[in-house]
Amino acid sequence: MEFFIKKENEKKREYDALVIGAGPAGLTAAIYIARGRFSVLVFEKVIPGGLAATTHLIENYPGFPEGVEGEELGRLMEKQARNLGVEFAMEEVVDVELEGEKKRVKTREGEYEGKAVVIATGSSHKKLGVPGEDKFTGKGVSYCATCDAPFYKDKKIAVVGCGNSGMQEGLYLLRFVRSIDFIEYFPYIPADRILQERVKKHENVKFHLNHQVLEIVGDERVEGVRVKKRDTGEEKVIEVDGVFIFAGLSPNTAFLNGKMELEDGYVVTDEFMRTSIPGVFACGDVRKKVLRQVATAVGDGAVCGASVVEYLEGR
Repeated sequence: MEFFIKKENEKKREYDALVIGAGPAGLTAAIYIARGRFSVLVFEKVIPGGLAATTHLIENYPGFPEGVEGEELGRLMEKQARNLGVEFAMEEVVDVELEGEKKRVKTREGEYEGKAVVIATGSSHKKLGVPGEDKFTGKGVSYCATCDAPFYKDKKIAVVGCGNSGMQEGLYLLRFVRSIDFIEYFPYIPADRILQERVKKHENVKFHLNHQVLEIVGDERVEGVRVKKRDTGEEKVIEVDGVFIFAGLSPNTAFLNGKMELEDGYVVTDEFMRTSIPGVFACGDVRKKVLRQVATAVGDGAVCGASVVEYLEGR
């Protein structure tokens, strides 16, 4: 006869639901599932809050008249989830087995089983894919204003992308830098008008609309950005000490290739956040949809959590 003694600090490996990603969508789904009295484990490789946690100020999420820092919102959501008994594993998911009654999620630290899986891995800032971008990442190229703004105090920088993210992060960067050259591919500024108005109040900003970034240049560090005016083909180098890139988003779904239906890298679901695989759900920015905001991520998470509870109750 063999006896197995579970160590006191040994992690539990089986749960009712496994949630991959601790952004607003994943945390909301976990909260709803936990309120249904099911056990939940949330995986997160960086910090709870997802991409939103890197945003200095979120102004369009209801309930915060003065706005809320992304990191603070993520911390509050995490606290609420923990208060309901949600568990967290600060581990990166490297593989999944989604078919069958029991789903398996693998990390470098171990393997976990669940009756249901929620994909809420969100998205990451898209790279430009131009020469010099990879070479100077960490040496003048950044994708996070709240992380790196202090390093550019009194320096001249460029912000690539004039959408809401680029303009919002640009406002934060203006607290530190000497000036900003905004570079936008389209011949207009796509950001909300309220953000445009705030940025344009600053005298130390300049806009290069209808310009395409060709190359990020420099020796040991960034020294400039080579751009081309799209209607005339004229090229020039904008001299800067750093480049912050906010040129759209890419879904974090590399580990799902060949595992489930994806469209342009995004997970395909129905209105109940169900994928084509029974017991597998998706919510938030990782899902194929029109608008990607914290508010829509939370809405997705609520619907997803309710669908998971219904699925588990029907087993």
